[in-house]
Order: sequence, then structure tokens, then C-alpha cells
Amino acid sequence: MKRIGMLTSGGDCQSLNATMRGVAKALYNMYDDVEIIGFEDGYKGLIYADYHIMKPSDFSGILTRGGTILGTSRQPFKLMRIPDENGLDKVEAMKHTYKKLKLECLVVLGGNGSQKTANLLREEGLNIVSLPKTIDNDLWGTDITFGFQSAVNVATNAIDCIHTTAASHGRVFIVEVMGHKVGWLTLHAGIAGGADIILLPEIPYDVDIVANAIKTRAKNGKRFSIIAVAEGAISKEDAKLSKKELKDKKKNGVVYPSVAYEIGAQISEKTGQEVRVTVPGHMQRGGEPCPYDRVLSTRLGAAAAQLIKRGEYGFMVAVKNDDITTVPLEEVAGKLKTVDPNCTMIQDAKGMGISFGDE
Repeated sequence: MKRIGMLTSGGDCQSLNATMRGVAKALYNMYDDVEIIGFEDGYKGLIYADYHIMKPSDFSGILTRGGTILGTSRQPFKLMRIPDENGLDKVEAMKHTYKKLKLECLVVLGGNGSQKTANLLREEGLNIVSLPKTIDNDLWGTDITFGFQSAVNVATNAIDCIHTTAASHGRVFIVEVMGHKVGWLTLHAGIAGGADIILLPEIPYDVDIVANAIKTRAKNGKRFSIIAVAEGAISKEDAKLSKKELKDKKKNGVVYPSVAYEIGAQISEKTGQEVRVTVPGHMQRGGEPCPYDRVLSTRLGAAAAQLIKRGEYGFMVAVKNDDITTVPLEEVAGKLKTVDPNCTMIQDAKGMGISFGDE
């Protein structure tokens, strides 16, 4: 009997179930005697031995279902070596659960923090195969992650819907898109949604340049402007500060719900235009996976099963030039794939008149 563990960790996304289905259906097709153990709520289930034996029927009808049938939770990597409130060594507990269940391999579906923990377990001697999950598309080593395109669709739809009301009322609308450290989601949704200004964490903005772009549009007879803002967007002024200095500045200054509201207040003051802020928030993680993600998840899941069959462990399944490949976990862990400010997509967008607030 070959026993395979599986867990989903970190933030949810639309394609987790589709990816698990891809792994499971391929394994069931390869083996007559395979058993899949599902851990509840991510690494928490592995730590506290909260699991159940899954059946083939569990993976039926979930290709189009968002979220995760296993549940998920955030277990910060920096706390993994710190005992819990009862003094439990989390790493040793995970190893104990793995060995007690006599697992052949653990399949981990997760983003940056989850991949770091997966690599930690690999270093501890466990057989690991991981899959690239995040709506941020910021995992190093893969061109795209599952969940990203579905989130782009949701964020783009939000911008599309804002267009009609912005045009009707002649207002400036700011749509805040998820992405604390990277701007892939905002960049793609902003371009797809026809945003006039796109602000990313990788390109610190000057609010005066943003305001001037809006004024120029008004002079050219444009009644409204749409700004797509990543939640991690930062001004040129704040980008020069240390973390402590930035924290002190926020503590002593006006407190805004998020960066979009701060930018909105500044734009309103500098342009005199009415500004409204829309935050789609967790809607970007929700709903059913788009067809692109369903295909991607199926391919990634099937490739993970092939790795298990060949006994090739310690890898993350990845996408390179639309081909499915693998990347060693030690190369993935702790690295971010950020937007290059000089990439062709940015240059093409600027060539069309989209402002990024930097020039």
C-alpha cells in the first residue's frame, strides 16, 4: 500500500481543489493500492495529526469548486521552530505524524511561506513534492501559479464594473487589488480592465505625478479616471524610509484604512475631483476557477503524481514556457518573483499612455 499525504496551506484560491483532483486522479489511475491521507487546515493538521483517509469519491465534482475541501490556515514559517503554547516542537510533531502514518510522500499545495516549510521538511528527511499556489503569481521558479488567472478575472471584472459608474458620475475611482509585496495581479488586471493609472509595489509613485496625469486627462475631455492600486503600493518618499521610520510615520500621522484611501485623499486635495475607493478584497480569492486554471491545475497535479511514481522528491512542479517542469525546493524557498519595472509589459503599457506614477 502506497500512502500519500496531502495538504493545502496559506491563503486559499480558486484552484486548490482542481489541483488536488489532478494529483489524486492520476495516482488512482497509476496504482491499485494507493491511499491518500488529507490533513485538515494545512500544516496545522500535520502538526496535530488531524487527518482523514480520502476516497476517490472525495475528488469527484470538485474541478469547478473554489476554496479547498481540506481547509487551510496560515502557519508562519518564522514560527515553525518556536514551540506552541504547550511546548510542542512543531517540526518534530510533523515528522512524527508523517512517520506514524508511514507516508511515502507529502504533497504540499501552497505559496511562499508554505514552500519554505516544505523545504524545511525536505531538509529534515521527508519526501516532499510541492505545487505552486498563489493569486499573487510571485513564486520564484515558475512562470505562473494556479489561482492567479482566476484572481485576475475577478479583479478585472471589478474594474470593468467601476468603469460604468465612474463614467456616469465623472469621478476618479481607485480599485485596490491584492498584492502586498508584488504587483503581478494589479498589473494584469489594470491593463485588462483599461486602468489609466497603475501603482505597483515595485515602482514607487509620486502622488504629484499621479495627480498631474488625472489633470491631463480632464483637460483632454476625459470625465473620469480609473486607478488600479496594489495594496502594497508605496510612495517614493516612503520607499526611502527604513521599516522603523515608516512605522513611526504611520503611527504619528493620519491613519487610513489602506493605501488606496491615503492616495484618494491626496488626489482629491490636489485635483479637486471627487474620488471613490473600491476594495474587492477576498472576492479575488473566491468563486470558481476559470477554465485556464482548471487546465493548469490538472496538468500540474498529474505531473506531481508522475514525480511520486518515479520517486523524485524535493521538487516543486512549475511552468516554464508553457511546459510543465520541476524546480528544486531549496531554490524556490525564500525567493520572490517580482515585477521588473523595465519589463516589456510595463514599457508597452507606458507606450499606450498608462501612468505608473513614476515619471
